[in-house]
Amino acid sequence: MVKKKNFKLIAEIGWNFLGNLSLAKKMILAAKNSGADFVKFQIWNPDNLKSGSWDKDGRREIYKKSFLDEKKFKILSKYSSKKKIGCFASVFSEKDLSLYSKITKNVVKVPSHEAYNFKLIKKCIKTFKLVLISCGCLKKRELISLLNLVANKKNVVLMHCVSSYPLDEKNCNFEKFYYLKRNFQKVGYSGHLKGINDALHAISNGSLYTEKHFTINNKLKGRDNKFAILPKEMRTLSNYIKNLEDFNIKRGLDLQKCEKDIFKNYRGRWQK
Repeated sequence: MVKKKNFKLIAEIGWNFLGNLSLAKKMILAAKNSGADFVKFQIWNPDNLKSGSWDKDGRREIYKKSFLDEKKFKILSKYSSKKKIGCFASVFSEKDLSLYSKITKNVVKVPSHEAYNFKLIKKCIKTFKLVLISCGCLKKRELISLLNLVANKKNVVLMHCVSSYPLDEKNCNFEKFYYLKRNFQKVGYSGHLKGINDALHAISNGSLYTEKHFTINNKLKGRDNKFAILPKEMRTLSNYIKNLEDFNIKRGLDLQKCEKDIFKNYRGRWQK
């Protein structure tokens, strides 16, 4: 039986704070108070962004406003440490990794966008104590190649993920989650479904690290704020994890002590 202390909750703030460090701190505190074990941000530089549809729909401007440089991430990391909650980030390139590894070498996330980037993954495995890899947006042959790459790597957790924002229930595809569990020791879940039902299912089936997008207000600007879970939902997940070990205590098939009153005084009571 997996001990409840081994289950970790990650509140992905990402860029939901839209460059406002005061708002980011409020989100960190809300995540801590809601029972999350970690907050997660994203490390990228808009100067490295290729041309694309984001140049026409306003996203590039949002990226410029929201990105974290070394100074800003240090501020948020220090604040998280003060509030006693773990803090880490996703990296999207080797340049990002170079910057991020100057700040910490504890935890890093390789997002689904870069799960094919084996050069980046190898550097992460070599540098960090814990490497979380989202397995979304991969073809089957790429997934198998990734499994071969990280085989026997004790500092790696493979996280089932479907790269759709937001995600539809019928596309959660936990078949891949079960496949990862059969073929790798440590498995987690990074979910984009609105609400927490997917996370509850993942935890019930042994997800060691469970990540959900997190906000304090679904009406804030930005796509991810719209489907991110709120503090009360994170608290529900936290409480569920606390109960999970109790749910699985083996009491055998016989009468339990807690049932003796009903057994003795209530059986047959309506059969005068």
